[in-house]
Amino acid sequence: MFPFDFHEEKTSRAHLAEPARTLRSLSARTIELPFMAGAPPNLVSLPSPSEWARSSTEEALERCDALGACSETKGAILRRALTPAMRDAHALLRGWAERAGLTVHVDALGNLRARREGPPGSRTLVLGSHVDTVRDAGRYDGPLGVVLAIAVAEALREIALPFALEVIAISDEEGVRFGRPFLGARALAGTLDVDDLALRDADGVTLAEAIAHFESLGTSANGFGDVEGLDACAIRPEDLLAYVEVHIEQGPVLESLELPVGVVTGIAGHVWRTVTFEGRAGHAGTTPMTLRRDALAAASELTLAVERLASETPGLVSTVGQVVARPGGNNVIAGRAELELDVRSVDARVLADALATLDAQIAGLAARRGVKVSARDRFASPPVVCAPALQALLSESVRRVGLPVHALPSGAGHDGRILATLGPIAMLFVRSPEGLSHHPDERVHAIDVALALDVTLDFVRALAARVSGTDSDSVTTVSDSGSDSVASSVSAESRTA
Repeated sequence: MFPFDFHEEKTSRAHLAEPARTLRSLSARTIELPFMAGAPPNLVSLPSPSEWARSSTEEALERCDALGACSETKGAILRRALTPAMRDAHALLRGWAERAGLTVHVDALGNLRARREGPPGSRTLVLGSHVDTVRDAGRYDGPLGVVLAIAVAEALREIALPFALEVIAISDEEGVRFGRPFLGARALAGTLDVDDLALRDADGVTLAEAIAHFESLGTSANGFGDVEGLDACAIRPEDLLAYVEVHIEQGPVLESLELPVGVVTGIAGHVWRTVTFEGRAGHAGTTPMTLRRDALAAASELTLAVERLASETPGLVSTVGQVVARPGGNNVIAGRAELELDVRSVDARVLADALATLDAQIAGLAARRGVKVSARDRFASPPVVCAPALQALLSESVRRVGLPVHALPSGAGHDGRILATLGPIAMLFVRSPEGLSHHPDERVHAIDVALALDVTLDFVRALAARVSGTDSDSVTTVSDSGSDSVASSVSAESRTA
């Protein structure tokens, strides 16, 4: 745990007071935001965001719109790593970050990194998210977390912090271009290798070639298209205080609870498994039911078993998202059926038990139906737990803003899954209207964004107080090297479950 107690701070919402300079600069341009337009039904029960958050929300949403225009396709959003569209996004982000007083560079993998140094020997608090997109994307999945991080950094520009602060716009989370997700975070974690450089996109361009071309555009400060260049991207574990990300929920839970934000407990581990049944094709009219070896019927039975298991197991979700039957035809019994299975849980034991149960069910139904079966995992990632100490501190900030705390797991993958190998992570979810994401109609409520800004600013300032030992409720005095103690004490909590 952190070397201090998690007592409720004896501070009012004055703890959220914006730096005077920031307020003065915004006062002349404050615009009444349309918080009522398309607002959630419980608006009257929500606390009022600070004036700083209201003004910053207007700017943040405008910035998301501007980033949405940085696209490889007309009339839709597609922004992949190391492309001209990403270069255009970097130009905008660089300007905003430099206005916030941050020093900017782009690493070899195309991660834009905006930094203010801390005291000598201090660790780094990293805020950020990804700025690449899926095809036909919305405007907020990833970019919202980056522009909010820049807003918080700007609000703290004149405030001394006991740690360095770095905002990172991660170049590749979705994996759309090279077919492998989290390349940007893996570069930060130092886990990319020479094999990754050989990955090719749909045009046959390798990752190494894309890195070299991106550098030739004048956007990268230290990318060489080789392993040495990638090594320069890596964050050393001993330098990381924590990674904290604000992200839209991409699901319906917060909306169902009429809550604007939620504290993430962890990122679900998941397995993508391909299961193939081999039966015997035959004539649909002449083969008796008792003599059939129907591969599609076996796959259908497994599909229902997958749904039933998840419905009966708390903390588990599982999905069959695709079934392909061959040879195909309404009058032909399927001789082969291949299905794609997705199983997820934030609890490692629940995930392992579910996979073992499904293995037994697959073997049993294959034997009973007289079909052969094979399975292979295309992707497997264990659960990651958000550091409990950071969850607690984030929860305190939610309460100080005047909101109830709801903790929830993330069923989707995030960059924190990779960065948790370096140190502690935390995440704050923002409500997704209709649970919609990876869709051009993806949206957010302005008041939710404003409250998320208030929570995040409060969190950073509270963390700074705890690290520096100025928290009046802290029972432990943190020395000048306290940030090292803080990060070391929580890093074990954030490790892979």
